[in-house]
Amino acid sequence: MGEQKRKEDSKSEFIFGKKNYKFLFIGLAFIVVGFILMSGGGSDDPNVFDESIYSWRRIRLAPTLVLIGFGIQVYAILLNPNKDSKK
Repeated sequence: MGEQKRKEDSKSEFIFGKKNYKFLFIGLAFIVVGFILMSGGGSDDPNVFDESIYSWRRIRLAPTLVLIGFGIQVYAILLNPNKDSKK
């Protein structure tokens, strides 16, 4: 009898709620877009310097998107899915 009750209590439940997972995927999308924007800028010839590595997109926009994505990830982890809006 005790074993049956323990099996019922240990049914698989997700750690996070639906809202948490939504924010996790949004944060992941921000991070991926940031890293995609950071990529490139290399030169085919090692003797020629390419100024495009210092573009506004690679220096300002992409790292900002990555940091925003990490912030959203932290928020999604700390968000309490069991918090009732009605008190």
